[in-house]
Amino acid sequence: MALLAEHLVGRVAELDGLDQVLAELDRGRSGAIELVGEPGIGKTRLLRELAARAEERGQLVLAGSATEFERDLPFSVFVDALDEYVQGLEATRLAALGDDVRTELAHVFPSLSALASGHPAALQHERYRSHRAIRELLEQLATTKPLVLVLDDFHWADAASAELLGALLRRPPAAAVLIVLAVRPRQMPERLSAALERAQRAATLTRIELGPLTRAEARDLLGGAVDGAEAEALYEEGGGNPFYLEQLARSLERASADGSRVAEMSAAIGVPSTVAAALTEELALLSDGTRIVLEGAAVAGDPFEPELAAAAAATAEAAAMDAVDELLQLDLVRTTDVPRRFRFRHPLVRRAIYEATLGGWRLGAHERCAEALAARGASAAARAHHVERSAREGDVAAVAVLREAGETAAWVAPASAAGWFAGALRLLPQNAPAQERVELLLARAEALTATGHFADSHIALLEGITIVPEESVALRAKLIRACAGVEHLLGQQEQAHARLANALQALPESGSAEVVALMIELALSEFYATDYQSMLDWAQPAVNAAKQLDDPPLTAAAVAMLALADAMTGAGERFEADLSEAATLVDALSDDELAQRLDAAAWLAGAELYLDHYAEADAHASRALMLGRATGQGEHFLVLYQILGRAWYVRGKLAEATELLDEAIEGARLLGNMHALAWNLFNRSVVAVAVGDLDIARATAQESVDLSRGLDEGFVAAWAAIRLAAVLLEAGEAKRAAQLLLGSAGGEELTLIPGGWRSYCLELLTRCWLALDRHTEAQRAADCTAAQAEAVQLPLPAAWADRAAAAVAIHAGDPARAAELALRSAGAATEAGAPIEAALSRTLAGRALAQSGERDRAVPELQRAAAELATCGALRYRDQAERELGKLGHRIHRRTRPGKADGTGIETLTARDLEGARLAADSKTIPELAAQLFLSQKTVETHIRNIFRKLDVGSRVELARTVERADLAARATPN
Repeated sequence: MALLAEHLVGRVAELDGLDQVLAELDRGRSGAIELVGEPGIGKTRLLRELAARAEERGQLVLAGSATEFERDLPFSVFVDALDEYVQGLEATRLAALGDDVRTELAHVFPSLSALASGHPAALQHERYRSHRAIRELLEQLATTKPLVLVLDDFHWADAASAELLGALLRRPPAAAVLIVLAVRPRQMPERLSAALERAQRAATLTRIELGPLTRAEARDLLGGAVDGAEAEALYEEGGGNPFYLEQLARSLERASADGSRVAEMSAAIGVPSTVAAALTEELALLSDGTRIVLEGAAVAGDPFEPELAAAAAATAEAAAMDAVDELLQLDLVRTTDVPRRFRFRHPLVRRAIYEATLGGWRLGAHERCAEALAARGASAAARAHHVERSAREGDVAAVAVLREAGETAAWVAPASAAGWFAGALRLLPQNAPAQERVELLLARAEALTATGHFADSHIALLEGITIVPEESVALRAKLIRACAGVEHLLGQQEQAHARLANALQALPESGSAEVVALMIELALSEFYATDYQSMLDWAQPAVNAAKQLDDPPLTAAAVAMLALADAMTGAGERFEADLSEAATLVDALSDDELAQRLDAAAWLAGAELYLDHYAEADAHASRALMLGRATGQGEHFLVLYQILGRAWYVRGKLAEATELLDEAIEGARLLGNMHALAWNLFNRSVVAVAVGDLDIARATAQESVDLSRGLDEGFVAAWAAIRLAAVLLEAGEAKRAAQLLLGSAGGEELTLIPGGWRSYCLELLTRCWLALDRHTEAQRAADCTAAQAEAVQLPLPAAWADRAAAAVAIHAGDPARAAELALRSAGAATEAGAPIEAALSRTLAGRALAQSGERDRAVPELQRAAAELATCGALRYRDQAERELGKLGHRIHRRTRPGKADGTGIETLTARDLEGARLAADSKTIPELAAQLFLSQKTVETHIRNIFRKLDVGSRVELARTVERADLAARATPN
């Protein structure tokens, strides 16, 4: 309607804020904005204005939109925004991303599918790798100019897009990237709403709420041809909603629409009856031919292609093109930046048209779309949406399409896969083989579990157990084990145990492979219940039964579970023999054999972790992780992350541990696995303490404690409390730390912590008491540490016991004895392959020697400790050792110069910063930078953002110019 204003009306304050954000983006500061408002309030119009202003600044703007009826297409919003652009990227820019990143991108963006080269996408347990790849892609796109990524109608986003957005908000791109999304507040899924709220609390997202226009703004919008009285009446009817006002204004001179149709439309699309009447009147003006093409377009999609709209409408393409011209003139559809693609004027218009079609015609239109797409050679995923909405029960071809779509999406977008498997089950013929239905139920359950929908997964598995044929013994056992696993995730430990025990009793053969597998699961069930003696009672007969079978992988798994039970119970005399046997069996397996029972390596690594075989735990867990990725088995990944995270910390591999645990936390969040999330958070905390980031240490430990309160009273909750207590002690809150340990880890003896690691926790408690100057309690805790170390007879618990005793001795005024004990502790930790623990003991020894007046002995010990801690990246602990050296008058020689506090530009950078700046300016990717600097990728991202801020640059191009100018100036300056 020509009378309506074409310029943006109102939103002055919002535009001022957006202009400031764009200015910050020019300076290299990334960000995210959420536009919130009811349908028709003007979110899309404000996004268009933002995009225009960004383009005026020379920024790159890429925009996509979610659509109401296509919420099952994986990553659809990001594909809409990015796919066309990345298709035209120079090969050199894509090559800079690395093989793994390009592979992940190929499984997300259709235009890059050729880059997959037969390599599979990351497993659903590691789908954070897809998110990381897209983050790196955004960083690459922003290397030449700042990037504004506009995501409209995100409340309709598919689950994979919502997960990706959450990941980008938690860990923003390390480049000048602004993400702007528009949402309707009352139509957001719960998980998306929670992710946005978390980001807002973390200050990584700015929320802008759009309200109705004022009366003056409404008059401006409506234009001069609407007189004051009409404008006032329209304002009262439309309530200041721009879409409502425009729609009402379009119908001022039209006849009244049919009342029944108006009521139906009003209810269907959720707008006032007057607005529904206006839209009904507008559509009534269309010719029959144009109307049916418009209806076909509503079925085809938004945006739509004329050819697909013609197929849906069962009309000729030439006639469809004529209809599109008429629809463009009437402003019912609009052009897009992509040739031969058109959008509806507003999503409400599309919905009104779609809902107004007759049900039978709509079925046929979806069927014709599916057929047209199949004729083009479209993927199963592209056809699945239309197939699901049109296929008849018993349509075997439709079932095959939906199953293929589900299997294709299962790794990268399990929520979409679960929906398509459900569709396949609905269409499956009633007389289909039971095994086919069970396989679909199992696939759906796995996809649901991968998205944290454990209750729905449980229902699917129970249905599968009900209908699985009696003769399918192995399949039934698999379903039961999967069902018990989900019951553990639901907190139904007793139910899971009973299910496994009943299944064991029901098996006809007492010595079959299924019997052994169920015994192993029962032992694992007791592990989660912290009943370690019962765990041992199940593991031993599993070993006995397995050795009667000619099944090396199964035997290895049973013996590994026995070794883990030994580690938990402290079965001192036998554990080395069982551990050695398990290692021999696992190491003898080929990769193909081990892939049949990956849990053999996982449980072996767990036992090795508790029995001070850290290098071996690292090797076995790493092998299992590699094989799991190669063979598509991700079910043990969360356990492997936990093992590797702790093993790498003990071995001093802090950069690797940081990166792994950050990824593990992302993976656990995506899977909705709160046990794994709590575990990885508290492991991340201990690494952060050593590195010196107490903020991250405290946040991760506190979140772990908060999560564990709703899980159980077992060792996960105990470990979470211990990690938080360690942070509190470092922060000077010893009293609260001691209270937390006593209240959450099993009293003064910390009985909830099994094996040798109880000595670690008791040593922590000893230090808490000493910080509170409570020598008696400290002595008691140190004695308990020694008793536990004596019971398990392992080097690292012995190291903790000696260090606890040394701390008590130095507090009691006996530094000579303290030095002797601390040095013995350092030797035991070195024997265990634990350099950080050895250096901590050596630092205490140095302090004790200094107090004994033996400066000449103290300095070398402290220097050695500081050097070892620096090599590991344990900077907080290194600083503690160096402070002790400083007290002795020993000058500290830093390997990197500090930045000048009063300097400008390059002068503000430390030598380490400058090294990173040169590498970043040299177009190194984030993974390449991380590898060269021996840092985690997340740490590198943070460093780059800080460098951008210090130098006030917004891209790597500007960074390169700044470094080059500084180098030229330095060469021109005489020495």
